[in-house]
Amino acid sequence: TNTFADALGCDFKRVQFTPDLLPADITGTNIYDAKKGEFTFKPGPLFCNLLLADEINRAPPKTQAALLEAMQEKQVTIGTVTHKLPAPFIVMATQNPVEQEGTYPLPEAQLDRFMFKMSVGYPDRADEDEILRRRIDRGKDAVDVDVITDPQRVIAMQQACESVYVDPSLRMYMVEIVSRTREDPRVLVGSSPRGSQALLKTSRAAAAL
Repeated sequence: TNTFADALGCDFKRVQFTPDLLPADITGTNIYDAKKGEFTFKPGPLFCNLLLADEINRAPPKTQAALLEAMQEKQVTIGTVTHKLPAPFIVMATQNPVEQEGTYPLPEAQLDRFMFKMSVGYPDRADEDEILRRRIDRGKDAVDVDVITDPQRVIAMQQACESVYVDPSLRMYMVEIVSRTREDPRVLVGSSPRGSQALLKTSRAAAAL
């Protein structure tokens, strides 16, 4: 994720999710300034372009819920004041699919806000040998990455995807796919309308590429 952020020229923050992590540790909080006699907002690590929620399922649901407004509305409300997040704003998360002790299931509302889920297994022998070869050639753990764009260009690319034409027949095909997930008894929880919107966004992005 850090490498991805470096290539995009974006501000990157990482939060290690733990059982004792509080929502304010992510979003930020109001701090009393004795000199001014007033509260001032101290932004949390959420205020970045690319956030990595590492081992997200180790934090309790209440803490995980701190991301809901941010991921959907691109903003955070502290008390009665709403703070806009930087653009672009992207959340990536990891979780250990093997270790279950000390973890919490992600709420459906949280899962619904992630566009993709990818399971990263073990590399095969050839790929692992290639990993070692590249590590030897680098002579260090860190990977040097060239900055290929910047936040403003990323925003422009996101906006460009909005102009990609979607034929009505393709739109109805997306609706059909999503509707089937709600009708099939083998599916515990069908897709919400966010699912069809995510399918629309990714289809447009794939077409643009």
